[in-house]
Amino acid sequence: MADGDHPHLRRPGRPVSGPHPGRDRRARRLDARGGRPRVSGDGPRVAVVGGGIAGLSAATVLAERGVRVVLFERDAQLGGRLAGWGTRLADGSEATMSRGFHAFFRQYYNLRALLRRTDPGLHGLIGLPDYPLRHRDGGQDGFARVPRTPPLSAIGFVAQSPSFGWRDLGRMNPRAALPLLDVAVPGVYEALDGVSATDFLASIRFPEAAHHLAFEVFSRSFFADPATLSAAELVLMFHIYFLGSSEGLLFDVPREPFPQALWDPLARYLGGLGVEIRTGTAVRDVRPVGEDRVELGVAGAAEGFDGVVLALDTGGLRTLVGASPQLVGAAWRASVGRLRTAPPFLVSRLWLSAPVAADRHGFLGTSGFGGLDNVSVLDRWEGEAHRWALRTGGSVVELHAYAVGPGRRRAEVEEGLVRRLREVYPETARAGLVDARHEWREDCPLFTVGGHRDRPGVRTGDVRVVVAGDLVRTGLPVALMERAATSGFLAANALLERWDVRGETVWTVPARGRSAVGRALAELGRRTSRVP
Repeated sequence: MADGDHPHLRRPGRPVSGPHPGRDRRARRLDARGGRPRVSGDGPRVAVVGGGIAGLSAATVLAERGVRVVLFERDAQLGGRLAGWGTRLADGSEATMSRGFHAFFRQYYNLRALLRRTDPGLHGLIGLPDYPLRHRDGGQDGFARVPRTPPLSAIGFVAQSPSFGWRDLGRMNPRAALPLLDVAVPGVYEALDGVSATDFLASIRFPEAAHHLAFEVFSRSFFADPATLSAAELVLMFHIYFLGSSEGLLFDVPREPFPQALWDPLARYLGGLGVEIRTGTAVRDVRPVGEDRVELGVAGAAEGFDGVVLALDTGGLRTLVGASPQLVGAAWRASVGRLRTAPPFLVSRLWLSAPVAADRHGFLGTSGFGGLDNVSVLDRWEGEAHRWALRTGGSVVELHAYAVGPGRRRAEVEEGLVRRLREVYPETARAGLVDARHEWREDCPLFTVGGHRDRPGVRTGDVRVVVAGDLVRTGLPVALMERAATSGFLAANALLERWDVRGETVWTVPARGRSAVGRALAELGRRTSRVP
């Protein structure tokens, strides 16, 4: 559904109430249906299956409105792909390991709204000064000095970028680039979901260096090779972060590890609202009961609920739906069964005996370094790592490798990342390795070419059952962590409508291209492309 088709999405120029979520005054507001602010008396009982961002977002909205929530999480800790857990290092230090660096972009209005429940001023986040991208051939781009307001953002990037000069504009195919100027949902999927990100960039004839730096780095943040990633997702991301909003490409990171900064405070908040949190508890199946109830198979027993939010990762959703033969309908279950998981990725965290050079960035995106996708120097911004570095005189460095190719041996990839680190930051070759942790995972959604039609929406056709997560179609211009938070809010809102309770307001970046001229050119391109 395009935003203009959303009956509760306010259009530009209409006044809105409540605080504005960010810098961009054209951000769009989706008002929730429902009349009452809370359910009265003994409220309905809802199960939320999954304790990541999506499940926590849904549980928060429901509990705040008087719904009795039971949150099930199969792992021992909350946070999903942003979970963290304790570990003891070889030097005896206690540390928190996680699944790696995540950037909290300033367009993440709904995720930030969730975090404000326990940190109203978002003081637990700290901004990094730049988003640098380096190619092995020596080229490096950044976004600190790029204007944030479209279209000046694109013009400023071209003017300042060593990898994308004005002469390159004459070599590009402007007609093929027109979709970038007016991105709307679901139109972007209708036009580009059948094209790979690689083929789309090739059709535009982007300069090779700019291709690697400004786009391949972004596409691999979806944990996928650009050759398998839907061009629609890449173009949507370009709109969200670059041409569609005024927040730019700078971002924040948590000042402390994820549990301490984010999830422990939120768990206490939910507990105060009466939410029952069951970590280490997997849900076996979901069965409809009559017309109004569902039963969940948990720990060998059946528990009844008035509704359920399925907020699982791709593999977890596929497994649970496959074990629930009466859930929703056969066509819906078949589409869930066709969902794919992205290739494996590696997060390597190294505790080094010597510091990296003082001028190194807290985060650096890389391309052309043999599978190394980025380097984070955690002691530049994470308190726990910083305290360890001060105490030992060392440093804490994290390396990521996305979309690891089939057949690659774990030891080979882990050793290769360390070699590449020494190439990117040569001083690390002289540092001893105090300890290391390597996290291999394969549980991110794959937004494959042509796969959008199989992704579930928030609503399933059964009013008792809703879905949330970063794999979900929302009909709104959101991606990654923000899609998880947004879908969690929307899933809670869909259930609250049953009880005539007003849900959570949802915000997004502008849902169309910012420039009237750009929108007109894109429309002209669409029309001429349909002429035989």
